[in-house]
Amino acid sequence: MTTDANSHTQAAPPASERQFNSFAEFYPFYLSEHSNDTSRRLHYCGSLLVLMLLACALFSANGWLLLALPVAGYGFAWVGHFFFEKNRPATFKYPLYSFMGDWVMLRDAFTGRIRF
Repeated sequence: MTTDANSHTQAAPPASERQFNSFAEFYPFYLSEHSNDTSRRLHYCGSLLVLMLLACALFSANGWLLLALPVAGYGFAWVGHFFFEKNRPATFKYPLYSFMGDWVMLRDAFTGRIRF
């Protein structure tokens, strides 16, 4: 909570406008932005496709495949946000933490910590 010059109490800023001090502090917010099952699954598809494209690029020595990585990763995720979550991807405000969140969320799904 903050106070203004007139000592009236103001609400804390919404989580989407907060500054996070660590990834551990950010991750619960990240999960709250991914509450829709379909959106989460689209994120998983995009992340797995990124891994497959990366492996193909490495094994085939075809660097052109690397250009598809952001399209695959962000394309699936953004469809999930815009059409299913109906929210704005956290990537726009927190790019590094959001990138990390994608991989931690995928790991958490595979280990059973969160619903697949």
